[in-house]
Amino acid sequence: MPDTPPISPPGAVSMSTLPRPAPGDRMNRGAVLWVTLAVFAQEAVWNFYDAQVPEQLRHYFSSAGVVGLIMGLDHSWGIFTQPSVGFLSDKLARRRTGRWPIVLIGAAVAAVPFVLIPWATNLPTLLVCVVGFAAIANAFKGVTETLVSDYVAPSNRSKAQGFIKAGVSLTIVVSSLISLLVADRSLRLAFAIPPLLMLIMLGLSWAFLGRHHTDVLLPDEEGEGAKAAPEQEFASPWAVLKGALRSPSSPTLLLMVGIFCFAGMWSALRSLMTPYGTQVLGLTRGEAAGLALPGAVAFLVCVLPIAYASNRFGQLRAMRYGVGLFIAGLLLGFTMPTVPGTITSMVLCSLGYTSFAVNALVALWNLAPTQKVLGTYTTLYTIASASGMALGPAILGTTIDLTRWRYMHLNAAVFAAVTFLVFTRLVRRAPDRATDRATDRAAA
Repeated sequence: MPDTPPISPPGAVSMSTLPRPAPGDRMNRGAVLWVTLAVFAQEAVWNFYDAQVPEQLRHYFSSAGVVGLIMGLDHSWGIFTQPSVGFLSDKLARRRTGRWPIVLIGAAVAAVPFVLIPWATNLPTLLVCVVGFAAIANAFKGVTETLVSDYVAPSNRSKAQGFIKAGVSLTIVVSSLISLLVADRSLRLAFAIPPLLMLIMLGLSWAFLGRHHTDVLLPDEEGEGAKAAPEQEFASPWAVLKGALRSPSSPTLLLMVGIFCFAGMWSALRSLMTPYGTQVLGLTRGEAAGLALPGAVAFLVCVLPIAYASNRFGQLRAMRYGVGLFIAGLLLGFTMPTVPGTITSMVLCSLGYTSFAVNALVALWNLAPTQKVLGTYTTLYTIASASGMALGPAILGTTIDLTRWRYMHLNAAVFAAVTFLVFTRLVRRAPDRATDRATDRAAA
C-alpha cells in the first residue's frame, strides 16, 4: 500500500474535486496553489496597509516613534486573539467546513474598516478604523497560514512553504503597483482595491479547495504519535507554551527570541520606508511606497531556490545567513542614501528576509513534540513574530527621533546585529537536529 499511488474510489471522482492525499504522498500541488492564493489574499491587504497607513498617521503625529507605536498595535492584537481563534480552528479542522468559515467571515468583516481609513476626517475616526481592521484581520491571519498543514503531509511542508512564500512575495508587488499607479491620484480608490481583491481570491480558494475540504483533507493517521500523547490534541495553547518553554534543553525559546528580533526589524523597516523616502530622498508618497518593489521581485525570484537550499544547510543555519545578508543591506542603505542605494539595500534586505520567511515556521513545527500540536506551535510563532512586529516599528522610530531619519538604516543594523548573535547561539546550541530529521523524511 505505501508504494501504490492513491486512487480515488469508484464514483467519487469529479472534475472539480481534488484527490485526497495520502501520508508520504507527493505534495498536493493543487491544494498548495489554493492555500497560496488564500494567504496571498490577506497579505496583499497587509502590505498595502503597512505602506500607506503611516502616511495617514503623519497627518496627526510628527513623531516617528508614535507612528511606529501605532503601526505596531496592528500586530500586537494577534498575541491576544490568535491563540484562542487558532485553537478553535483546530477543533474545526476535521469537520466538513474545516477552518474556512473563520477565514471567510473574518475577511468580510475586516474589509469594512480598511476601506473607511482614507475617509476618516479626524484622528479618533482614523484610529477606530486602523485598530478595528487590525483586531479583526489578526484574528484569522494565523488560521489562514495553518491551512497548509491540513492538506500537505509533514515531509512536504517545507517545500509547500517555499511556494506559499513565493506567492506572498507578489503581494508586495501588487501593493507597490497600487501605490505607484493609484495612490497619488485617488487614495480612496487605492484603499478599496486590496480588500476587494482579498474577498475575490478567498472566494476562489474556498470554491476550488475549501468547498471540497473533506475530500482533500489528510487522513487522520498519526500512528504511534497519536497514541503517545492523546491529551495534547485538545490542550490549550497556553499549556503547550508552558511545556515548550519549561525544558531547559529545548531550543524553542531561543528560536522564538530570534523570530521576535528578525520579524521586528523587518516590520520596522517596511513600515517606516515610505516616510524615509519622503523625508530623506525627497520622493512623493507614491514613489516612496514603490521603493519596496525591486526587493519584492528579488524575493519572488529567489524564494524557491532558497527554500530548496535550506534543505542542505538546515533551516537554522539558513536563517543565520539571511540575517547576515540583511545587515549587509542595511549598512549599504546607510552609506548610500540615494534612490539607487536604497533600492539595492532593499533588495539585499529582502533576500535576507526570504531565508527567514521560508524557514522560521517550519523550524518551529519541527520542534513540536507531536504532529497533534502543530496548530498550537503556529500560535507560538504568532506570539513571537507579532510581538516583534508590534514593538519593532516603535523601537526603530524612537531611535529616529533621537537621531534623524538619515540614520534609520544604521539604527536598524545595530538591532539586526543582536539578532545575528541570537541565531549564532541557536545554531551552536541546536545544530538543526529537528530540521535535519524533517529533511531526511522529505528526501526519503
